Amino acid sequence: MQGKTIQELYIGEHACLEKTITESDVYLFAGITGDMNPAHVNEKAASEGIFKTRVVHGMLSASLISAVLGTQLPGPGAIYLGQDIKFVKPVYFGDTVCANVEVVELKPDKNICIMETTCTNQHGDVVVKGTATIMPPKS
Repeated sequence: MQGKTIQELYIGEHACLEKTITESDVYLFAGITGDMNPAHVNEKAASEGIFKTRVVHGMLSASLISAVLGTQLPGPGAIYLGQDIKFVKPVYFGDTVCANVEVVELKPDKNICIMETTCTNQHGDVVVKGTATIMPPKS
């Protein structure tokens, strides 16, 4: 299976992936990355912090963007070259995050696609936003 080539993509094309983030997801991510920040894994310590409870790792939420790019748009064979990202609001355990990508620029001569990337929660609040640079698969 191969994703869309630069010739098959168009400005405004978009795709999304939705996932409810569980406590297990956070602990697995913490174990994989080694990021055991108490803000994510220790409710007592987190309750004394800025958010007053544990929050999901920002990069866990952002990693859903990678899933959309690699499985949907452009899809399999795409190479993720870069990402500018801003963490706008916290994601809490049990939140449902919708990762959206939208084609905003095509550079066919370089086989490069620029995507606007946005993650929202179940309330429609933007929690992560940025821009991804992608090399779609070649035909």
